[in-house]
Amino acid sequence: MAKKGKDYFGLPWLISLILAIIPVTSWLFGAVTRFQEGKPVAGIIRLLLLGWNVIWIIDILCVLFTKKILRILNM
Repeated sequence: MAKKGKDYFGLPWLISLILAIIPVTSWLFGAVTRFQEGKPVAGIIRLLLLGWNVIWIIDILCVLFTKKILRILNM
């Protein structure tokens, strides 16, 4: 399980921000962390929306301002 308060496998905030800026790592690590948290529906949706840049931009802004990645679905 991912640690509470840290994202992308429990990495520090700055590293999570750098990984969120890179589209491929944001998409892939975002999906993997959803599966690790036991939220397969959110992970599958994340994988299917590969080309949807809105989620990528929202992840960057959320990591920058709230210090955690966005959780749209809690399933």
